[in-house]
Order: sequence, then structure tokens, then C-alpha cells
Amino acid sequence: MEKLKMRQILSLTFTLFAIFFGAGNMIFPPAMGQVAGEHYLQALAGFILTDAGIALLGIIAVVLVGNKIMDLGDLVSRRFSLCLSITVYLLIGPLFALPRTGSVSYELAVRSYVPQEYEWLASLLVTAVFFALTYYLSGNPGKVVDIIGKYMTPILIVSIVLLYLACLFLDKSQHALQYGAIGQAQGEYREIAFFKGMIEGYNALDGPAGPVFAIIIIHAITGFQVKERKNVVKYTVISGIGAVLILSIIYYMLTYIGATTHTIFENGGALLHGVASDLLGPVGGLVLGASVFLACMTTSIGLTTSFADYFYELLPSVSYRKITAAVCLFSFAVSNVGLSYLIAVSQPVLMMIYPALIVLILLSFVRKWIGERKMVYILSMIGAFFFAFLNAMDNIGITFGLFTEWARKLPLYELHLGWMLPAVCGAVTGFLPIWKKHRKPSMDRNKINLVDCCAKNE
Repeated sequence: MEKLKMRQILSLTFTLFAIFFGAGNMIFPPAMGQVAGEHYLQALAGFILTDAGIALLGIIAVVLVGNKIMDLGDLVSRRFSLCLSITVYLLIGPLFALPRTGSVSYELAVRSYVPQEYEWLASLLVTAVFFALTYYLSGNPGKVVDIIGKYMTPILIVSIVLLYLACLFLDKSQHALQYGAIGQAQGEYREIAFFKGMIEGYNALDGPAGPVFAIIIIHAITGFQVKERKNVVKYTVISGIGAVLILSIIYYMLTYIGATTHTIFENGGALLHGVASDLLGPVGGLVLGASVFLACMTTSIGLTTSFADYFYELLPSVSYRKITAAVCLFSFAVSNVGLSYLIAVSQPVLMMIYPALIVLILLSFVRKWIGERKMVYILSMIGAFFFAFLNAMDNIGITFGLFTEWARKLPLYELHLGWMLPAVCGAVTGFLPIWKKHRKPSMDRNKINLVDCCAKNE
């Protein structure tokens, strides 16, 4: 009987936690807590749902259909699978997540120590060093990455716990920043805190990363000689739930820190560093900054190698080192637009893409009943994407005449969930007998041995 010991399950749980705990996980909860105020718990619940929750569902969806994100996309077609994989790798790579690791490192580790007139120069220098190290270590990781991941992530977590305890118990009346009881909610958090928290959860980018990183946890489980699919799924779920619980506790602490801090900051990174320096002294700010820098470096190396591995397999004529160099240079350039601007640009894009990905993940759990009806997936995702696009554009002041007017009449539109009814209608329409069924290849992916799959990806 294939049964893992508790220490092995804990190892899997912390592996999964370490995979997801990156730059976005640090900066969004405190900023959200400060604006959500008295409704910070509702906002936190929404954040956890679309961040850790969708990531976990994505991992489970992949392990149920195969062993990598392309197996999930193959439920629709090979072309769609390719487009899905490229889109997700770009999102978690050079477009958003990877540049953000450099921006967050600068914001939390360096910015507060630099005179304002030299901030642009310091940002260039820090991010240049950051991505130069990323480039070097992506090709020569050795033991450096293991040391950073094994020791610096725990130090970072301890720093967050100490900061949370300081917010709870220290007398903050004599400190430079303003603290106090949790204040009133602001903006949309006054009425729809839970749903606004869901949108903030998109920004952390763990949802798209879940299906991509599924192969890592599958490989870890099969490394413990677990071969039967039902047991792989079982331990994926167990370790996934454990990782979500740990993430949720960290998110709560960070959100609470933001909710009790009344001094306004430009973004969550600046808030966290300001509070650490104020409550724990200069050493606290330095330790937090250094830990964040190295934790972001681990995330950056992981994202860069995943991106380069995928595109090297896709374009074997281009060398791995050239792809790595290109992605690091592009990420360096994007990271210097500023963290706040990067967040503002990424949000509408994620509001468009997330709903279609959520629909695919959820439908994959009922693929047994969908069978060969590919149009169920296609029409449902088209409906979700189209109306999510209209909602995202409307959110930043761009409208499309009658289309936007019709979209505004959809139920839950003001909660940024207007895409749900079109997605359901698309799925129902896809079941109609007017569509031609597409037969699956003779080889059932579900019967492929997971150990063999993982071996091919080593």
C-alpha cells in the first residue's frame, strides 16, 4: 500500500507553500487591509479564494487529466493548449510576475534608504544586479538557490510573525507612523469587500501559476514511490490544503498589519517596510528587506527557468541561455516602470484572463459528463472572456457602446462577476446536439504512468 509518512506530507506541504509564496503574496494583503479597514476579513476571504483557492484547484485539475498545463488545454484542442500555455507563461514570466520580483526587492530592501532625487538611478542599479544574478543562477543554480529557499524563506516568515506580534502588543503611541483601531472601509470595500478582495487575489498571480507548477508537486509525490493516480491525487489534495492554510495564516497577519496602520503609503511594499522599520527599528527593516530580496530572487530564478525550459522545448533552435538572457533583460526594463504602475496595468489584464481560466479549471472536474463535446469548453470560455473584457475596460473608463450597456445589465456585473451567467449559458449551449463532436486520440492520457511523465520532464 502506497502510504506517505507525516514528515513526507509536511515536506510536500512546505514545498508547495514555498512555490507560491513570492512577491505578490507580500505586497497585496497589507495594502488591501489598509483600504478594507473594518471589512478586512471579508476582503481577505475573497483574496484567499481567488489566489490560493484557484491555484489549488488548478493543480488538482492538472493532476486529474495528466501532468502539465498542456494536458488541461488539450481538453479543448492542441492549438488552444498551446495558446493557453504561452499566455500563462508570459503572465507569470516577463509580462507581470517576473518584473514584479525586481520591483518588490527594490521597494522593500532599498528605496527607503535612497534620497528621492536618486530613486530612479537606485532602481536601475538594484534591478540590474537582481536580474543579472537571476540570469547567472538560472544556468548555474548549484546549492545557492537551495540555501536561499531553505533558510531565507523561514527568516522572512519569522519577520512577518514578529511584525504581526509587534502590531498586536507594542505600545505604538511614541512611534513615527500612525497606528490605531481598525478604521472604516474605503471605496468599493464599503459595500463589496469580499468581491473586491477577489479582484486583489487575481493580482498575486498564483491562479495561473498553479497549473504550471503542478508538475513540480507531482514529481515530488512520485519521488516518494507513489505511483497510483488515485494516491497521487489524494496527496496532492492533502498537501495543497495544508499549503493553503499556511498561506491563509500569513495573509491574515499581513492584512491585519495593513488594517491597523493609518499612515498612507503608495503600495503594500512601502507600507510593510515602513512598519517594520518603525516598530522593529532599523535592524527590523534591514532583515525584512534582505529576506524579501533573497526570497524574490528564489521566485525569480524559478520563474525564469520554468519560462526558459518551456520555450526552449517550443523553439529548440534558440538556445536556453539566449531565452534566459532575453527574459531577464525584458523583465529588467519592465520592472523599472514602478511597482504601483505595474500593478495598475496588470489588474485589467488579469480581470480578463482569470474568468476564462477559472471556467476551464471548473469544467475539467466534470469532463466525464462533457465527454467529446468540445463546444462546452469553447463557448463557456468565450462568454466568460468577452464579458470579463467589457467589465475590465469599463472599470478603467473605456466603454464599447451598446455592448457595455448590455453587459451592465448582467447580474453580478457590479461585483465584477458579470461573466458568470454568459459562461453558464455558453456551457449549456455547448451541450446542444447541433455541434460536431470531436473524438479523442486513441491513447487515454489518464492512463499514462505518472512516473514516466515526470521522468520525461526532468
